[in-house]
Order: sequence, then structure tokens, then C-alpha cells
Amino acid sequence: MEELKPRAANSSPLTPLGFLERAATVYGDCASIVYNDTTYTWSQTHRRCLRLASSIASLGIKPGHVVSVLAPNLPHMYELHFAVPMAGAVLNAVNTRLDARTISVLLRHSESKLVFVDHLSRALLLDALSLFPSQTPIPLLVLITDGPDDVDDKIHDHQNLIFYEELVERGDPSFEWVRPQSEWDPIVLNYTSGTTSSPKGVVHCHRGIFIMTVDSLIDWGVPKQPVYLWTLPMFHANGWSFPWGMAAVGGTNICLRKFDAPTIYDMIRKHDVTHLCGAPVVLNMISNGAKDQLKNPVQILTAGAPPPAAILFRTETLGFVVSHGYGLTETAGLVVSCAWKRHWNRLPATEQARLKARQGVGTVGLTKLAVVNPETGAEVRNDGNTLGEVVLRGGSVMLGYLKDPEGTAKCMAGDWFYTGDVGVMHSDGYLEIKDRSKDVIISGGENISSVEVESVIYGFPGVYEAAVVARPDEFWGETPCAFVSLKESPAAEKRPTEKEIMDYCRSKLPHYMVPKTVVFKAELPKTSTGKIQKFVLREIAKAMGPAGARRSRV
Repeated sequence: MEELKPRAANSSPLTPLGFLERAATVYGDCASIVYNDTTYTWSQTHRRCLRLASSIASLGIKPGHVVSVLAPNLPHMYELHFAVPMAGAVLNAVNTRLDARTISVLLRHSESKLVFVDHLSRALLLDALSLFPSQTPIPLLVLITDGPDDVDDKIHDHQNLIFYEELVERGDPSFEWVRPQSEWDPIVLNYTSGTTSSPKGVVHCHRGIFIMTVDSLIDWGVPKQPVYLWTLPMFHANGWSFPWGMAAVGGTNICLRKFDAPTIYDMIRKHDVTHLCGAPVVLNMISNGAKDQLKNPVQILTAGAPPPAAILFRTETLGFVVSHGYGLTETAGLVVSCAWKRHWNRLPATEQARLKARQGVGTVGLTKLAVVNPETGAEVRNDGNTLGEVVLRGGSVMLGYLKDPEGTAKCMAGDWFYTGDVGVMHSDGYLEIKDRSKDVIISGGENISSVEVESVIYGFPGVYEAAVVARPDEFWGETPCAFVSLKESPAAEKRPTEKEIMDYCRSKLPHYMVPKTVVFKAELPKTSTGKIQKFVLREIAKAMGPAGARRSRV
């Protein structure tokens, strides 16, 4: 069989961009995007993306150039996930909640040639560009607006400014989009959130995004023509690859500029939403903002932080069906999921929630998942107790970090991608994340999982959010410090006390894991994707000074 080799007919590079062409053929008259009073069909979206890609190429954007976008979940953001790589460029979706200094650094680091910006973020972007060194080229700007009312006289003062709809209108609908020469060609550049370290530019290729997109649809069991509500930011790991996924299954994308619990429930009722994604903070929001149970079940895929079992339980009692997964920016989406077993349905609801809080097993697209001793590289025992670092191997793992060979080599040593997450492997082969390596609290030589303590605190009546970090301690080195926000503002005499929460934890945890400090806050600091910013809380705990010396555990 040696003469049988790859040839043109069987070796076309894998790319998710072809999903749009197919959607235009199969689902051409079906709704692709709904935003306020605007609705596009898949044939319209296909034509608009081709026109936009044509115009992007006409601006001098070459294959491999980086094109950035600073916008929320608008139809424009969705279209750019196809149009930018269809022009041969690399899409860089920027977090809209970053400050001007950080955005300036990212745009310079990526050498972005063109920036699409929502009109509400225009001032932020201009502040970022003003920080460019005098000799650094300023990228061209394309302004995204909802309509003519969003345009003011000052906008026209910028010499390099173009309007989004102008690009669409003047583009060629018969444009031959730029197909990748190799499936290893880069398609997206995503910067990590930087909650624990300096942001890094994660580069993914067409092949990796294709694998992740198909894998995610299979693992979540997404049917044809779902109605998908965009509560997960598309700038967060490209919405876990579901912009391309919705095209593959001909789904309807319900776009939102911003949302809260009432908006989510209103959209579910108005559009018969079937699917949505979000971090556990979104689950917390909707479970605490419910008025009635859902008329029809809604599928939710959650990840981004280990979800407390108490929140999972509350959410599912409302009629949502929660699926839990795990992934990173470096994997382009979720590569681990808590694959559900039928016989678990016979268990009590609280036990089901506990099982579902685990991250689970590798998806069909992941080659290998393990928990290893970071010093020896050997896999730890599958006993649910032995901690180790989570490592992965598979086709959707990033190509590497842009302009950072040292960082790439460090996390992709040998045959593994080292995640930096600490977890345990249970006897049934299911992974459970215990913490980020930097969030583990070491008290008197004992490793304490902040996630485990938080999960208990979430079970205390009235708790809305909880985060546990290390506080310096004169005797133990460091001890758990809990930051808590409440569901509402009860009268002073009804507010829980620090002692009540400590006693509650003491009844459910080993004493060395019980928080020695409880701090009540109106709201905990979070990233735009809903992750609690523990590095901020650690600084607050550190500023409180070391706790007094103790001679024994309480």
C-alpha cells in the first residue's frame, strides 16, 4: 500500500469556514442572526461575510496579518469570525473590559493592522492608540454602529476611520475567499485573561478550530437548528468555538449587547431559546433571578470555573439542563466534560449535582487526559484525593504563544500540555479540578483546595458569591480567608455573621480547612467572563496583615 499517498482529492486542509457555505445552501432561508429588530438569514450572512472579506483584503490585509475586533456579542462580531479568516487574516477578539493600557499593549504585541471597534468602545480604543510610541504605525479603524444615531461629528475627525456597513456594501459577494494553504495556518489569536499572570497570545490553527467545533457539537449533543442565546462573550476563546458551530448546524444566533437575568428569561420566552453557554456566575445569576419555572427545558453548558454543586442544583430545579465541561483558551474550548451516565438519574438530586460538579472525562476529540505529579511526571493514583497537575494532549491544543517560545516550551514539555490546574482523578476515571496551582492554600503543611471550601460556603442560606484565598498567618503560614456577598441586603439583625459561616463550614469540613477570616462585600471583583479575580482578593487579604499566632487548630 506504499503507493497510496495523500493527493489533492483527499487532503484538503480542514477549516471551519466551509460551514458557512454549507449553511447558506442547506439553511439559506432560515434565520441565522437575530438582534433587536434585525434578522438575517443564512444566505444573507454568507453574502455579507463574503463582501466583508473582500473589502478587508482590498485594504491591503494579507494572509497572516492580524485583524482585531473590540465589540460585544453583536451580529458584526459574529460575522467577523468568518470574514476575517476568509480574507486570509488572523482574528484577534479583544476583551471589551480591559483598560486602555492593556489594549494598547495587546495591539502592539500582535502588530494588528486593522481594528474593528464598537462605537461604545471607541473612546477606549482611541485612548489605547494614544499610548502607541510615535514610530509605531497606527492600525486602520472600522467603526461598528447599531444605526445612524450612533454617529457624532467627532467620529469623522479620525483620518483612518471607515464604517462597517460601508465595507459590507462595497464588497464583492462573489469573492473567492482565501482558503488556508495548510490546515496548520493560524486562524485566531486570543489573549488570556491575565487574571493570574501577564496576558499571553494564544495562536490556534484552522485544523484545531475545526476539531474543537465538531467535537463540541458532538459532546454537547447539539441538534440541527438550535436557538442559541449569546450570553458567553465571543471574545472569550471565540465563544468556545460556537460561532462556527452554529453555522455547522444551521442554528439561530440570538445576539445581545448586554444582559441580566430578566433579559435572559425574556429572550428565552420570546425566541424559544434551546441552548446557551456561560460561566458559573451566569448560572448563579439566572438561578437567583427566576420568577417561574421554564415552559420548556433549556440546555446550558457551563465552564470557566468549578461550579458549586449548590448552584447546579438550584439551576436545574428551574428547568435548565446543565452540562459541565472544562477547557482553556489554549484548547480553544471544552475538551473535558462530565459525561452523564443514565443510572445516575436514579440518585438523589443533591448527589446528582455533586457528580455533575466534577469536570469529567476527555471528549472524543481529546487524545489523552491525565493528572500527574508535576515533579516526576508520573500519573497520580485514581483515588479522588491525590493532587496533581492536569495535563492534556489533543488536536485542539494551541500552536503556541505568540512571540514567546520560552513560555510555549514550558507549558508544552514532552508529550503534554501542562494546564497549571490542580486536580484529582476519581476511581471511575472522572477528573475533578481542585484549584489553580496559585490558588492552593498551604496551611501548616496541609494543601487546602479553595474550590472545595467555596463549594461548602455556597450551601449556606443567603450566600450569593463566595471566594476563598490565602491570608498570611503568623503561625500557620497562611490560612483560608473567605470573601462573601449575599443574595440581597437583609436587615442588619438578619445578616449572617462571620462566626455563623465559620461554624457552618466547621460542621462540613476538616477544621484546618475552615476559613479563619470571613469578609462580607457587596460584590466580588470579576473578569468580563465571570471569573472571580482572586488575585485582587489576595491583595486585600494580604493588606489585612497576618492573623494572630495560634497554637492549635480551632
